[in-house]
Formats: sequence, C-alpha cells, structure tokens
Amino acid sequence: MDVTERLPPAAEPFARVQDEVRATMFRADLSVREIPAPTGLAPDAIALAADVRPDEESGESPYGTGRFILLHDPDEPDAWGGPHRIVCFAQAPLEPEIGTDPLLADVAWSWLVDALASRGAGYHSESGTSTKTLSKGFGSLAAEGEGAQIELRASWSPEGEVTAHVEAWAELLCMLAGLPPGSEGIDLFGARRTSRG
Repeated sequence: MDVTERLPPAAEPFARVQDEVRATMFRADLSVREIPAPTGLAPDAIALAADVRPDEESGESPYGTGRFILLHDPDEPDAWGGPHRIVCFAQAPLEPEIGTDPLLADVAWSWLVDALASRGAGYHSESGTSTKTLSKGFGSLAAEGEGAQIELRASWSPEGEVTAHVEAWAELLCMLAGLPPGSEGIDLFGARRTSRG
C-alpha cells in the first residue's frame, strides 16, 4: 500500500489496529493509499482510498473507486455496540442496460455481505444504502451519451481481525467494477470508459 500521509500517533490499542490496516496486502490492480481521516466522528480514525486499475497518467479510474474508514471510540457508543465502527463507500460506472436492472441495488448489497462472509469477517449493527443512477448528456455533454453508476455506502461494527474487513471492502470494490476474485491481469471486455457522476 502506498502510504503518502501519516496521521499523528494514536493511543494504544488503536495504534496497533492502524498498523494492521496499513499492513494489508491488496491485489495488484487495486491502487490503495492512506488519506486523512475525517475529524469529529471519533477520537481515533484511519482512512483509505482505492482506485481500480487507475490510468497511469491521470491516476483516475474508469472502473471504480472507494473509501474505507475505521473509527475508534473507547467509550463504545451505544449505536456501535463496541469500540470500532467501519464506514465504507464504493462506486463504479455501469453499462446503461445493467443500470436498469431492478435488482441491481440488492445485488450490490449482497456482494458486501458475501465479501465479509468470504473473509470470515464478523460484524453487527450494519446499515447502508445502495444507489443506482442513470444519466444522459444534453447540450455540450450530448457526446457523452447515456451512463449509469452504482454506489454503495455502508457501515458496520466489526468483530475479530480488522484486516479481514479491509480485504472484504477491497473485494467489494473490485466486484462492483466487474473484477471478480482471481481476475488480476485479465483484460476487461466492454470496459466501462465513462465515469459520469
């Protein structure tokens, strides 16, 4: 993982958890970096940003992007049911015909649940939204044509090793981008070239 910015040292035991997050290994076609965590949500936090197969020149991804935030509050807020809370975001552009699938939002959420299960990542108090959007360009944007996007925002309280949750988030991001497990280095046919938002 390319760690470009480091946060001030956190109090134990969260410093150990931060080290575990930073030591997570990711598949080669997912570019992950540490970013400044939002303030005011919890006494301690660490945040990651990821892009699926980013363009070498611009650094932007035509396939998908995401964020992962691990919050820590030793006072264990009632809504969390523990000292940690994970907040994640993942989005990917889609072919317009896929974006019209009425089950798409349900499938995206099920991929998160499946990714957590595949890593043995226990959790509770989960919540989130799965949103699909369709768009069509007009006027000076008419050449962009139609586009679609899926976006998942979720939070949950983790149980067990935090690394498993980071790996599950990474797997979800790749799945939304059309890269199932084991597809590293495989070209994408009909690649999603639009990143309409």
